[in-house]
Amino acid sequence: MTLTIEKTDVKKQAMMAKKAAKTLSLLTTEQKNKALHTLADHLDANYQTILDENEKDLQRGREKGFEEAFMDRLSLSKERVEDFANGLRQVADLEDPTGKVVSDWTLENQLQVQKVTVPLGVIGMIYEARPNVTVDATGLALKSGNAIVLKGGSNAITSNKAIVDVMHDALEQTDIPKEAVQFINTTDREATNELFTMKEHIDVLIPRGGGALINAVVNNATVPVLETGVGNCHIYIDKEAEVEKALNILINAKTDRPAVCNAAETVIIHEKWFNEHKDALTEKLAGYNVSIHGDEKVTAALDGAKPAGEEDWANEYLSLDIAVKVVENLDDAVDHIEQYGTKHSEAIVTENAETAKRFMTLVDAAALYHNASTRFTDGGALGFGAEIGISTQKLHARGPMGLPALTTVKYMMHGTGQIR
Repeated sequence: MTLTIEKTDVKKQAMMAKKAAKTLSLLTTEQKNKALHTLADHLDANYQTILDENEKDLQRGREKGFEEAFMDRLSLSKERVEDFANGLRQVADLEDPTGKVVSDWTLENQLQVQKVTVPLGVIGMIYEARPNVTVDATGLALKSGNAIVLKGGSNAITSNKAIVDVMHDALEQTDIPKEAVQFINTTDREATNELFTMKEHIDVLIPRGGGALINAVVNNATVPVLETGVGNCHIYIDKEAEVEKALNILINAKTDRPAVCNAAETVIIHEKWFNEHKDALTEKLAGYNVSIHGDEKVTAALDGAKPAGEEDWANEYLSLDIAVKVVENLDDAVDHIEQYGTKHSEAIVTENAETAKRFMTLVDAAALYHNASTRFTDGGALGFGAEIGISTQKLHARGPMGLPALTTVKYMMHGTGQIR
């Protein structure tokens, strides 16, 4: 099954989005919420159309021999479309992040000063083969008063186009102009490159996908970038970890959805715990068909473990593979994470509160867990309704980015004729 490349005028689309953003910024919270519910209802009603188009992407994926993890991210079902719709309803229920007076004061000359939250303007969203991003990003953008220009990956282009068509039909029945949601319907990479340098029309770029995509945006864009990150996530099992708790957390973090960025890719184990509980560890991982790539201590002690090379410690497997390293102490674990981690999500399992505190203080990551799975690094799981991405940078936003991350501030002054 071949895919036709369409010609598209990205600049014109960005200009339409910028114009629509002005209209959107004037709408009330009630108007935006009503629109989100209308979008959700239309997605529910038209799920079969979306699934039919998704099957075309899946067929091309099968023909290209895509890996199972990739196909899982690409695949839609009635339940997943319902999840999209429910995510929009949850976003509608959240507090509007715009129009908030962050602080206010009056100068000696009686000039009143207010610091107020406002939309960013126009968001350029560049992402790969997860059609849910099309809906999540749109919902968050519209609720926060932003227009959005969507550039999804070529492997999901048919699915994304179908989703946007449904949302455009829905927006015709709302106060939000449909031009506020632009979809770049082409596989031409030049369209993406155009977005990189369109500072006069795009206020911020958000890349969401693999390391190659993120690096391409960060290294080439002149538009400001809200950088998301890949997830080489670690779990450190301390010598004072409770056995069943540690194994349950590890299995959930590795196997619940191995193809997502908050899945664990490496488990680091204190040698005392490893020596005492390696049989239980092996049995548990084998029960879930997890393949072990281990250091010398691991391969010597565990039958079937493959030797781990440098690439294994840095690898985001996105599969039922895990790297296993044995260390002498917590500081060795922290050093390993510092060398190979991606500052996404890191966890420690221990019954010692002081050990947990030291780990969570020393490790540099957007999300840290004590006795819990890394799978909670997710906007929906943390109560954001949905997320536009998980930021591993430190400026403007960090961690799962929900509505507040899509706003900036204005200083608004009210006077009675003051001059300086």
